[in-house]
Amino acid sequence: METVLSLVVGCLFAVSLYLILSKHIIRMLLGVVLLSNAVNILIFNAGRITSVAPPLVPEGAEAPLSDVANPLPQALILTAIVISFSFFAFLLVLAYRAYQDLGTDDTDQMRVAEPEEDGPPPLGY
Repeated sequence: METVLSLVVGCLFAVSLYLILSKHIIRMLLGVVLLSNAVNILIFNAGRITSVAPPLVPEGAEAPLSDVANPLPQALILTAIVISFSFFAFLLVLAYRAYQDLGTDDTDQMRVAEPEEDGPPPLGY
């Protein structure tokens, strides 16, 4: 199972990088979402997927009696999900506002600071 998830993580990273390098903002946002999901699966896979007992200590004992699951990767993934969702919501609002102001989602046409008709920047000072 870990090998299959490793291949899935590799494919998700490849697809997300392809989408992030796109010209269109919506594809970039989808790439960011896929990248965050790939990182979450990578953390989950690094925590070793095994069927062990939950991390509970029986009454009267000081430590668990058998091998237990590691709760740290699960806590990291929950935190990463919240952060990635809030980051995606911020980027979505930012992209929508840019589309409202500029009328396009193509990054080549979003040249407000450096218009093409101004020519190249000065080469010497």
